[in-house]
Amino acid sequence: MSTLASVKTVHGIAGLRDLAPVDLSMISDYWLLSPVEYLDFMGVDRQRLGSSEDIRRRFVDAIRTGDPSQSAIALAITLDDRLVGYTLLNRYTEEVNYSHWHIVVANLRGKGLSTALYPYRIKTYFDIAPMSQLIHQTRTRNLGVNRMLDRFVTVSETK
Repeated sequence: MSTLASVKTVHGIAGLRDLAPVDLSMISDYWLLSPVEYLDFMGVDRQRLGSSEDIRRRFVDAIRTGDPSQSAIALAITLDDRLVGYTLLNRYTEEVNYSHWHIVVANLRGKGLSTALYPYRIKTYFDIAPMSQLIHQTRTRNLGVNRMLDRFVTVSETK
C-alpha cells in the first residue's frame, strides 16, 4: 500500500493511500456502530446504508483499480500509517464528481486532519481520475467542515 500523499500535523503524519480490503471492517463498523445522534446529524438514511455486507461490497468496488472509468474511488486517510478515515470520490461525468470524507476514529474528528490533507486530497483526485470539476456538498449545520472548506474554496451555492 503506497502512500499517495502525506503531511506532518501536530498529531503525527497524516496520509492518503489506496483503500485495502483490510480496511473494510473498520469502515463498516463506523457506519453501523456510530451513535444514532451522529448519523442523524449527518443526515444518513439508514435504510439505504444496508448491512455490513452491503457496505463492504460498495467499498470493495471502490478500491482503486486504475480503470479510468471507475465510478467510485476510495482512499484511506491515515495517521502514522494507521487507518483513521476514508475519502470517497463518486464520479458521474468529467464535470460531475462528488467528494466525501469521514474521520472514522471519533476522538480524531475536529483535530485538523481533514484540513491538513485537503489540498493533497484534491490534487490526488485530479491525478488519479479524468475529471475537470469537483463538487462538495455539505450541510450548512456542519460548521467544522464548512470552516475547513472556506479556507480553500469559495461557496458557489447555498440552499
